[in-house]
Amino acid sequence: MTTSNIAFLFPGQGSQAVGMGKDLTEKHSTARQTFDEADEALGYKLSEACFEGPEDKLRLTEITQPAILTTSVAAWRVLQERGFKPAFVAGHSLGEYSAHVAAGTLSFADAVRAVRNRGKYMQEAVPVGVGAMAAVLGMDLERVAGVCTDAAQGEVCEPANINSPEQIVISGTKSAVERATTLASERGAKRAILLPVSAPFHCSLMKPAQDRLATDLATLAFQKPGVPVACNVDAALLEEADHSREALVRQVTGSVKWDQSIRLLIAQGVQTFVEVGPGKVLCGLMRQIDRSKAALNVGDEASLQKTSEHIAVGV
Repeated sequence: MTTSNIAFLFPGQGSQAVGMGKDLTEKHSTARQTFDEADEALGYKLSEACFEGPEDKLRLTEITQPAILTTSVAAWRVLQERGFKPAFVAGHSLGEYSAHVAAGTLSFADAVRAVRNRGKYMQEAVPVGVGAMAAVLGMDLERVAGVCTDAAQGEVCEPANINSPEQIVISGTKSAVERATTLASERGAKRAILLPVSAPFHCSLMKPAQDRLATDLATLAFQKPGVPVACNVDAALLEEADHSREALVRQVTGSVKWDQSIRLLIAQGVQTFVEVGPGKVLCGLMRQIDRSKAALNVGDEASLQKTSEHIAVGV
């Protein structure tokens, strides 16, 4: 049953946790099958890294990205098995690949290999210690963009994740990002804090990764999405195969326009947002964007039951 007022949202990097997906695989053969498929596509036991860790292994970008994608697709397949079909999908950064698997744009095996490489390319694009990211809280986009411009001083400093009216993440050269955090605090941000990330994602320093990924994505078969996908880089609905591929390429150096994407879906009549995959990061952002909308999640058996009941009542 397609429900016209429901969107499925898929989380990105930072939502990983040891044990993710384990509960669903123990109770649903579809979820178990998804992890088996990923293990086979990658040629190593991704499932082991997800279920048992260790945490520092799960934090390696080229493992984190396929791990979150696989956990999200496993949860989505269980929802699909129960007959739940959203009217729209969207994913935060890496999560956009999960959204495209759910929309039928990309095969799961292709997606899981693509994001493993994406993680590797992003990690290798900038030497460790050269780049940084920081979260700026309580400052609007225009003022954050001004801070970035003033802090750059010939280096790179750009808005990377426009997560909500309350939270914008900036990315770039470490010294420029450090200058920006000081400036943001001086100009009235509630807080500006450096983030413990391994690379400066979603800024122009990622151009080498973007070029390598573009070559990979050019070889993959993209289908017309069966469900409109709200894409990060334009905050627009994708309904064509080629546009989907191109948006995933541009996304590597482009800002994640999450706040704008959610508002786009609300304008389309979405009332209920379901975060499909590990963690509740997107539910938290939803509360900052529009508290009047229902924000649910599916990451384990308990949340699956609760969300299924909520959706069934609303249909």
